[in-house]
Amino acid sequence: MSDAFHLSMPWWEYLVRACIVYFVLLGMIRVSGKRSMGQFTSFDMLLVVLLGNAVQNALLGSDNSVSGGLILAATLIVLNWTVGYVAARSARAERVLEGEPVVLARDGHVFRDVLRRELVSRADFEKAMRENDCDDIDHIGLAMLETNGHITILTKAK
Repeated sequence: MSDAFHLSMPWWEYLVRACIVYFVLLGMIRVSGKRSMGQFTSFDMLLVVLLGNAVQNALLGSDNSVSGGLILAATLIVLNWTVGYVAARSARAERVLEGEPVVLARDGHVFRDVLRRELVSRADFEKAMRENDCDDIDHIGLAMLETNGHITILTKAK
């Protein structure tokens, strides 16, 4: 039980490891596109679990102590809060961290190359149309892929 709180490396190394892993994963997720985080499927859940397992050793090294785990958890929570705080107060930081909405369709014309680039399937787009009570592509005034991966559709005035 005495090893439960004994750190195998200096406390500051946990902070450095957490920061490196956090920002590298944030970058990887950001590069993977809006749709990868916008809709959580069973494949996405599997990816999250595997990512957690994959970076465990990068975070903890050979440490299995409660103290090390708590230092890492606190560091990751503070990092996440700080990134959210900065993004909420700086338009530039928000654009870098979260991206910008993308126009998928306008005035009844769907931009299929944009759908492909943003990894939006035809089925996902049609589902968004149904969710927004839009029964025909010609009724679309504007369709946007939001930064959170959600598709917003504004219909033309009838």
